Amino acid sequence: MKKHLVMAGIASLSASVLAAQANTCPAGGQPVSVSGAIQNAMHDACLQAVDVYQFMAPQLGLALTGGNATLGQGGTLGGLGHFAVGIRANAFLGDRPDVNKFPAPRITQSQAPQVLPSSDQALGLPVVDAAVGVYGGFPVGLTNVGGIDLLVNAAYLPTFGTAGGDIRVDPKTNFRFGYGARVGLVQESLLVPGIGVTYIRRDLPTTSISGTSSFVDINVDDASVKTSAWRIAANKNFIGFGIALGYGRDSYDESATVSGSVKAISTPFGTLSSAFGPIAMSQSVTRNNFFADLSINMSVVKLVGEIGQVSGGSFPTPTNTFTSGAQDDSRLYASVGLRFGW
Repeated sequence: MKKHLVMAGIASLSASVLAAQANTCPAGGQPVSVSGAIQNAMHDACLQAVDVYQFMAPQLGLALTGGNATLGQGGTLGGLGHFAVGIRANAFLGDRPDVNKFPAPRITQSQAPQVLPSSDQALGLPVVDAAVGVYGGFPVGLTNVGGIDLLVNAAYLPTFGTAGGDIRVDPKTNFRFGYGARVGLVQESLLVPGIGVTYIRRDLPTTSISGTSSFVDINVDDASVKTSAWRIAANKNFIGFGIALGYGRDSYDESATVSGSVKAISTPFGTLSSAFGPIAMSQSVTRNNFFADLSINMSVVKLVGEIGQVSGGSFPTPTNTFTSGAQDDSRLYASVGLRFGW
């Protein structure tokens, strides 16, 4: 009889919650009833899912943007007939939510914020960049000013984890293309460094992120990470090597649909289980980005290493925090790649 009462409460409550809560987690209820216990468990599990999304989305943005729009390059290429193609890997030490270790959703009405388990995880993406000179600029003294390059890029997001595992990242497609442009303030010459301003858009493939534990399943579906970045960078080549320095701002526009289910939880009313969502989520974050490149010149091929840091930005306030870090942490990143050009 108790089991039938519980299941009836779940059915009626789930229908009302899904109809009324389009953009937020379901509210908690009175814990002295079946429906109140279900509401509280769903509320707690939903907040965990939202925090996982807000924790992971900025890290995916960083893995995509990196630093310099074209590794080792500051000014424009010099007009028609000039081009550069590079392949690089952006990497940093990120944080992965350990969903398989998450505590059971609570049926109590007053739920204090928790510190959810997470661990350090190396994160990164391979990116292909290409720049094509379209205008060499006009001469001013020993250099040219006002040159223009067109920029294109392709990002590859691999599938990570296994179905039913503690965490899985599953893009609908593995590749996504972006575009941008660079305007030369000063063209590099024998005596003058190259200085340029770039604007570039890079987007991740639409992705699903899922995690599972003994108590809860978390699904972040149709996750979209759209980035835009501007940079001002300067470079100078010497015999055998070159250097580049730059600063810019990264903007991450992120959205997803969060849902999940509470699995069998033992309570005074019997064993409870239910589903929550879908809940539409979105956030926009802008961060500062500093970087430095060192290139080794090998004729038309350059081996380039980059180190940089992102910091700052205004983030949504999470309900729960994570053991290994926070969504607004400053993060060091590194890139290494080859650039071929003419």
